[in-house]
Amino acid sequence: QAQLRESGGGSVQAGESLTLSCTASGYTYSLARMGWFRQAPGKEREGVADITLSGYSAGSTAYLGSVKGRFTISRNNDKSTIYLQMNSLKSDDTAIYYCAAGSSFGKRLDSASFRDWGQGTQVTVSS
Repeated sequence: QAQLRESGGGSVQAGESLTLSCTASGYTYSLARMGWFRQAPGKEREGVADITLSGYSAGSTAYLGSVKGRFTISRNNDKSTIYLQMNSLKSDDTAIYYCAAGSSFGKRLDSASFRDWGQGTQVTVSS
């Protein structure tokens, strides 16, 4: 059974760093793209970063404007695990972070482009 498992969330002070990991397992087909989304209390889910895993644009990344220059998405060599390195964290980054995966090349950072979702991991940043 295909599943995504996140890890690495926690509570930090503003300005500190965290790294999230997401491992995909049980897939019998190649994933096209994986990404990170987040949802803060009372707000809609938003795309934070995604990375293309296959095709001619493999390795390309996209970021939410407010995290550019602070967050970095990357993948391991076998493309089964992605990471989100989060630096200079702000209180506005507090949210549940979800890993997502899809087998098609849809709109970047759009939840409709991703089919599978992890359970989420809490990130809390105190100012």
